Amino acid sequence: MSDSVVICPNNGGHPCGRRLALPGTRSLTGSITAAQTSVQIAEANTAREFAVSPETGSKISGVIGEILPAAVVFAEAFADPPGVFLFPAEEALLARATDKRRREFGTGRHCARAALRALGLPAAPILPDDQGAPRWPPGIVGSITHCDGYRAVAVARAPATVAIGIDAEPCQSLAAEVLDLVSLPSERARLRELAAAGPDVCWDRLLFSTKEAVYKAWFPLARRWLGFTDADITIHPGGTFAARLLVPGPAVGGAPLAGFDGRWLARDGLLLTAIALAAPSPG
Repeated sequence: MSDSVVICPNNGGHPCGRRLALPGTRSLTGSITAAQTSVQIAEANTAREFAVSPETGSKISGVIGEILPAAVVFAEAFADPPGVFLFPAEEALLARATDKRRREFGTGRHCARAALRALGLPAAPILPDDQGAPRWPPGIVGSITHCDGYRAVAVARAPATVAIGIDAEPCQSLAAEVLDLVSLPSERARLRELAAAGPDVCWDRLLFSTKEAVYKAWFPLARRWLGFTDADITIHPGGTFAARLLVPGPAVGGAPLAGFDGRWLARDGLLLTAIALAAPSPG
């Protein structure tokens, strides 16, 4: 296993113009039990504290589902299942891909089809658009993420849900020079306060993850670039975060989007962040 991983804002399938090599990343599979190797899927309109394995039908705890609202369906995997089916058009995208990329892509699509099946949709290719973002079926919004030892997809029906952004990262600190590149001075000051109060969380990597989730929620709405320092993010120790946009946002419900609210979770060596932007209430 390499001691570094390339992380960019399209680790869930979005355009990647910024690319950072983060040192010291290790596989998380050592903390995952054999019972967790099946893809887990939360059925729509069922109890959110459980995920259902499509292979066995047994109920097991979901992870990303803990920070997603009930309107969002998710699927997650802690290992890459063998023999994942891909449509020919998807296979064509991987003609020159590394084995690592094939596994990430394949399990991501496997999870995506499981989540879409829970919404009653048939299996179909999930291809990137001209900017690299996944093209979801009409009337669906979604997001994909992967890191070592974890893959996840979250989908929901539009227009009730306007945008989704999820991200998963290993709970390992960023190098100081990387943190300086991806954060604002105000954010770094708040990170120091968080670290003093709760040293067990890698707050700098969590900040990075929130920025990934913000980008994934932003791009389908704006269809334009959002830099790492174009949003000022405040992380709250209780498991939520707020992103204030520092650039003009797209119109949502007739008003400019000013920011995003999201949730985060740290568990078993993973940092997970999620945004699910609901349609504004009428009036």
